[in-house]
Amino acid sequence: MKKGKDLPPGQMAIDQFYKAERLYRGMPMVRTTDGYLVPWDKNRIIEQLQRETALAKTMFDMEPLNGLKAEKVANAVEKRIRLIKPKYVSGPMIREIVNNVLLDWSEQEGMPELQIYRNILTRVGVPVPDAYEIDTGTGFESKENANLQPNPETVHKKKADRLSKEQYLLLMDPTLATAHHQGDIHIHTLEYFGSRPFCQDWDLRYFLYYGLIPDGSGFRSSVAGPAKQPEVAILHSVKVLAAGQTNFSGGQGFMYYTMFLAPFLRGLPYERVKQLAQMMFYELTQTYVTRGGQLVFSNIQLPMGVPKIWQNVPVVMKGRVGPDTYGSYEDEVQTFFRAITEVSLEGDFWGKPFNFPKNENYVSPEFFKPEYDDLWMLVHKSVGKFGAPYFDNMLPTYRGYGNGISCYQCCAYQFANTPQTDPKFHEKLYFEEGQHFSMGGWQVVSINMPRLAYRANGDYDKLLEAAQENMRLAVEVFKAKQNWMHKAIDNKMVPFATQTPRDPVTGKLAPPAVDFSELVSVIGVVGINEMLQHFTGKELHESDDSVRVAIKLLLDMEKYRKGLEMRNGFKIMLARTPAESTAQTFAISDLVSPQYKKYAQKVVKGDVEGSLALVKGKRDLPVYYSNGTHTYVGAKISLGKKLDIEHKFFPILSGGNIFHAWLGESCSDPEALYKLTQRICRNTQIGYFSYTKDLTVCSKCQSTNTGLLQNCPTCGSDSVKWWSRITGYYTDVTGWNEGKRQELMDRYRVTI
Repeated sequence: MKKGKDLPPGQMAIDQFYKAERLYRGMPMVRTTDGYLVPWDKNRIIEQLQRETALAKTMFDMEPLNGLKAEKVANAVEKRIRLIKPKYVSGPMIREIVNNVLLDWSEQEGMPELQIYRNILTRVGVPVPDAYEIDTGTGFESKENANLQPNPETVHKKKADRLSKEQYLLLMDPTLATAHHQGDIHIHTLEYFGSRPFCQDWDLRYFLYYGLIPDGSGFRSSVAGPAKQPEVAILHSVKVLAAGQTNFSGGQGFMYYTMFLAPFLRGLPYERVKQLAQMMFYELTQTYVTRGGQLVFSNIQLPMGVPKIWQNVPVVMKGRVGPDTYGSYEDEVQTFFRAITEVSLEGDFWGKPFNFPKNENYVSPEFFKPEYDDLWMLVHKSVGKFGAPYFDNMLPTYRGYGNGISCYQCCAYQFANTPQTDPKFHEKLYFEEGQHFSMGGWQVVSINMPRLAYRANGDYDKLLEAAQENMRLAVEVFKAKQNWMHKAIDNKMVPFATQTPRDPVTGKLAPPAVDFSELVSVIGVVGINEMLQHFTGKELHESDDSVRVAIKLLLDMEKYRKGLEMRNGFKIMLARTPAESTAQTFAISDLVSPQYKKYAQKVVKGDVEGSLALVKGKRDLPVYYSNGTHTYVGAKISLGKKLDIEHKFFPILSGGNIFHAWLGESCSDPEALYKLTQRICRNTQIGYFSYTKDLTVCSKCQSTNTGLLQNCPTCGSDSVKWWSRITGYYTDVTGWNEGKRQELMDRYRVTI
């Protein structure tokens, strides 16, 4: 060991400096976060405590620590460091000791407000091994969202996500953060909680009239005027969805896509229209530009003709309104619909389906006429081949057909606008003075429904009381979200959404692109089936009594939701949560809980026995609860019985739901599928549904075949990938978490 003159000169100086300070003060040297070595100074702690706890006033309306209290904390910290007699201490170590003092005092001396100060002072980030897991694409984060790609942008995003999630939970009411941590509720897209709203369905007419300002201000990107050519109009539509994802955390979509773009297509040969449709698909599925290098999570509502409500509404295009009406472009709407559907049917160069945008076929009574049958057959050829499109059914009365507009967004959230709910509905329909439709969501919070049953112990009143308590927690989360978002909006941190371009005709400022007063806060439900399995002893498909209990509970929750909405003054909806990772998260939370484990292991789906042996320290296990109000995916029941059970929940869940028909390999008859679609639309209350076929894509010969196959039937290679629908979109199964992969294997598939 080197001593004295054998030490390097720099180290000698440090060592002498340290000895002098220690002899003088009896305290260690401090290595600061930015790398400097400085003498101990208790006053730095006092100053930092006063400065940093000022955030308590902003976030919790609490006064910061005053000088006297800050000095008491600093004295306690200094005393603890004297006891351990270290030679050096780091800045983060001092911060942690400060936090430990505050935590001890909050628990032992009855000062819970110190917990808030402790949260504010907490250092956020990730341990190096966790960061390394993210670097290598292992660990829970890599499978939390199947739309994320294994690339450097995803690595960067996931590290930032960890920091952001910690920050937002620490700056939240501890009751809410604890409920999230313990699995009572789940706050979705937590990494974006303080920076952006959830999802948005855009009115394309806004951009066809005002042009495109991707950065929202025009000073950091080029500004384009209103599109004059069809190619430009299509490209603008793609860029709107991409730009929207820089300001929102969820999916982006367009209502009435085929209708709003139809006027640009008049006089074009069909080959060119189809090329435009193909361009749109490739632009959306080859552009890795959003939130960590994801594809643009997009959906387009596709009427195959002009709905009645739009027949006499003036067209918006090329920076002007009218004089034509949409009703005069019926042929162009049909042509564009055909082109989009044909491109979907053909797939990409390898022959696999386009996973985005989600094609949502708009179903209304006037489109079930003989003149549309050939288009419907084309749609169902695509269903028979890929199972890819969705059906947006406007026939049920609760969808408000003929009395407003309505659309599905993201994985399965439903938004509506009617004359009864919006005094400016007429102006928005006719685009008067730039008034337009703006529908989307602020935030989603889901409730762990099986846990409510574990607590209720067969008592319905306790079950409802627990549900209402968690709904109140969700509302408090929504309030915290809106506080954050008001700050973001005021500081111009969501510029694309808040843009106000100048009217090309009058020169006046336009209304903002997004009307934030129209955004909805969504309370989601997860695991209704398992809740009933514990509460009644029977799953949804096993007992009519279970179905009745579920309906009664959801109706009572819906009644309570209306009261919450009235008392709090903002829009709240109840929905089925897609629960791509939440279904797994809730299941694992209950399996590891000493309080709920004995109940959960009897109802959780998947490999429960194997997972219990691995559960310690793991978050990606092959277990799950059923999504929303769905029957158990492995229930061997007819499609008719599944329809009869699940359609009952759609009118209750005003915020959205989806029905999945899992198809076997042999389902490919377009005529039979079309008849089933008509039956679902006309005879049930299902507002949104899809057919899903599993696919195998070969990386050697690039062929796509039906079914989950170990080898390619074309070339025999075992270098294959599976494709299927995870919750509300198609994607490569490789990116799925273990819970959803297990659900995929458990699905009971039917033949039509």
